[in-house]
Amino acid sequence: MKKRIQSTSFNNIASILAGGLLMIVASCSNESTTEDLTSTEVISATELKYSDETEMISEEVTTIAEDVYAVDEISSTSKIDFHSNYLPECVTVSVVLTDTTKDVTIDFGEGCEMPNGNFLSGIIYLSYAKDLDAASNTIALNLESFTFNGVSVEGSSNIVRVRSNENGNPQGTANANFIATWPDGATASFTGTRTREWIEGFGTGFWGDNVFLITGKRTYVSRAGNEFVKEVTTPLRREMSCRFIVSGVLEISRLDNTVSLDFGDGTCDAKGTLTYPDGTEEEVFLRRFMN
Repeated sequence: MKKRIQSTSFNNIASILAGGLLMIVASCSNESTTEDLTSTEVISATELKYSDETEMISEEVTTIAEDVYAVDEISSTSKIDFHSNYLPECVTVSVVLTDTTKDVTIDFGEGCEMPNGNFLSGIIYLSYAKDLDAASNTIALNLESFTFNGVSVEGSSNIVRVRSNENGNPQGTANANFIATWPDGATASFTGTRTREWIEGFGTGFWGDNVFLITGKRTYVSRAGNEFVKEVTTPLRREMSCRFIVSGVLEISRLDNTVSLDFGDGTCDAKGTLTYPDGTEEEVFLRRFMN
């Protein structure tokens, strides 16, 4: 990772892998971009896979922001030269200090492959208060010319970062508003909150041992214009050494109909169990871009 420091008070910044929240609900397996839903069908298999992709985007961006902040926080409050090992050399991080804030630019250039295989380009901007001794801080996040695996992403997020929650763990609650545009021109939006409690690995500097518990509720407007509400009912466990959510339950609702997706017993795989309104269960595969 290359750094351009425009102040001597900022320490090494790096970031953390992310993966993504995974969700797939289903009735058909074709890859059409158009949904033809009945009044009782919640969401097609194809569109839920695109929905999962938007969750991955949001998770990646939020994880990078929180890790960059955590590196700064630990370095500033512990007075040590702390760094993380996630951002590769193709990423350039620049810092500008104002009277009250640190403004951080994370530049992926024309394209940079992350350790988890995601390919990012463009810029993530962060801004937060210089007082890192405070119990909480708000990270303002904005994107510029940003892409995730070829998907163009616009939008912003405010992340309320708490140094120690009721369990004694760091925690970030992101209120996000993003629009994704695929290469075929189709768009989808996703808004709402996700709270990520950092339950393992904080302060080690190694991304692979980090574990998060994720809760929250979001609205997803699909490529076909249908609106869905997605709510975590059992915290989702995200182990950064795995590409997938390994446990937890997510509910997806549309027109007063709800299905639930159980991500499993902790095994690192791309499978989940989908339960329909009538109680029928089905094993589903969780990624659009994987066969």
